[in-house]
Amino acid sequence: MHCINLESEYGVPTASIQTESFTRAVKQVAYARGMPEQRFVFVPQPVMGKSPTELRGYVDGNSPVTGQPVMDDVIAALTRPLSREEQTAGRFDRSTPRWVEPDTEDNLHQLFLDNQWTDRLPIILPTHERVAAMLAGTSRRPDEVVGQMRPTSTREAWAYTVEKVAVNAVMAGAKPEYFPVILALAASGVSARGSTTSSMAAMAVVNGPIRAELGMNWGTGAMGPYNHANATIGRAYGLLSQNLQGGSEPGRTYLGSQGNNYAYNSVTFAENEEGSPWVPFHVQHGFQPDESVVSVFGGCRATAFTLGLRERYWREHVINLLRGMDPHSPPTLVLDPITARQFLDRGGFDTKEKLIQWVHENATLPAGEYWDYQLIQNYVYPQALNGVEPYATLLKAAEDELIPMFRLEDIQVVVVGGETNGYWRIMSSTYERSVSIDEWR
Repeated sequence: MHCINLESEYGVPTASIQTESFTRAVKQVAYARGMPEQRFVFVPQPVMGKSPTELRGYVDGNSPVTGQPVMDDVIAALTRPLSREEQTAGRFDRSTPRWVEPDTEDNLHQLFLDNQWTDRLPIILPTHERVAAMLAGTSRRPDEVVGQMRPTSTREAWAYTVEKVAVNAVMAGAKPEYFPVILALAASGVSARGSTTSSMAAMAVVNGPIRAELGMNWGTGAMGPYNHANATIGRAYGLLSQNLQGGSEPGRTYLGSQGNNYAYNSVTFAENEEGSPWVPFHVQHGFQPDESVVSVFGGCRATAFTLGLRERYWREHVINLLRGMDPHSPPTLVLDPITARQFLDRGGFDTKEKLIQWVHENATLPAGEYWDYQLIQNYVYPQALNGVEPYATLLKAAEDELIPMFRLEDIQVVVVGGETNGYWRIMSSTYERSVSIDEWR
């Protein structure tokens, strides 16, 4: 990105040096930014954990992509004139056909699979009749633009219509009555197929009357494969993200090193408002109790879990769980109603806000340890140097001074589960936004 900006905005010739794992991805970014002729030089991967001597060997050695000396590639990238192919690259038709050619059902399934329009599981073929039936689930026009989405901030955002969202909802096996929820997810602009090397997934939480209208599950098994609405709404969210943002292809537009199984249905469930001792999540974020709302979380990478709250040492247990999380990934406490009531009874937290305040004050690390985390070094340390608060102040703390791991506003609490036991988890996730479902009916 920086090299593209130097060339396009300032006219400074650049040779962008990348590791070999990103060979296809960086070329795709340059292509998307209208710079298909951007010159790249590649060195081996990994860089993390290598000594200065080993890294120097990368630069003095040969490129794993071209086989030529790395420094020769640098010189060539800066001095070689553009070829005719490079000068004419990047011209392509951005339109896509509305229909595929008629064929057998087996061949059409294979076509969708070959074009990477699926999540590699069988789909419902989106025929005209099925898409029309899905469109009947909303009063919005088929050609109305719902929103825009992209896998990363470095790529161009793609816009999409109600009809395009309907196609993906059909493919996921959703019912037309689910469609307003799916449209609200699409309107969020938050991709469930975000491209990050950390292999994140998304999470979607539904509140309000529509939970019962659709027969969603907020009790036993709510986060598992046991409810048609939960499962297909989440799957539709993933498919529409993948297909309407311009793809999600490993090595090109998806760079999650390990991948994430949560992405199959984007951890989609309804909140157990009835079992919660607190106000529902959507009310906490400014909506009325009788509004139907879906809330979207990104960055779901990891969880910590335990059983209930002990009488004597529950504070220490919870703090240990929180300290086990990466401080760059804020926590969402996903509580079974049993545990939620234990937080009320044993901690006196009669509101979510009081529990969140306690987490903020008690999830701490010595400043030296905090600033030594790799993701903190990558993303938070530069903000601290630029004076962004609270990080600028935290950077001044002594090495052994305890500082908060998470910002107060980033900590969230959701209640879900059937009270078969008080197991609960902390999901590393970032709350993005809540979207009205009623507006998409």
